[in-house]
Amino acid sequence: MTEPILTAKELRKRYGDNEAVRGISFSVLRGEIFSLLGPNGAGKTTTINMLSCLIEPTSGTAEIAGHAIPGDTLNVRRAIGVVPQEIALYDSLSAR
Repeated sequence: MTEPILTAKELRKRYGDNEAVRGISFSVLRGEIFSLLGPNGAGKTTTINMLSCLIEPTSGTAEIAGHAIPGDTLNVRRAIGVVPQEIALYDSLSAR
């Protein structure tokens, strides 16, 4: 059986009294196609931000390619690629 490449267990994110993500759990197998679908405000972006180590979960854990979230930020970021819908770059940023 194929091992999951991504596992999330009871991920939660709170902003004050607002619980943006309420204990989401799922796993994705290597080679599997997966999407997060839901209405605005459902926590999709917050979940992706936690999985890409842009923000830390309030509680819960995840693992990507054997690297722990929270904990192994550098190796998680090396293992993934995220392209947001809105890309924010500095005007002076170059590839030099």
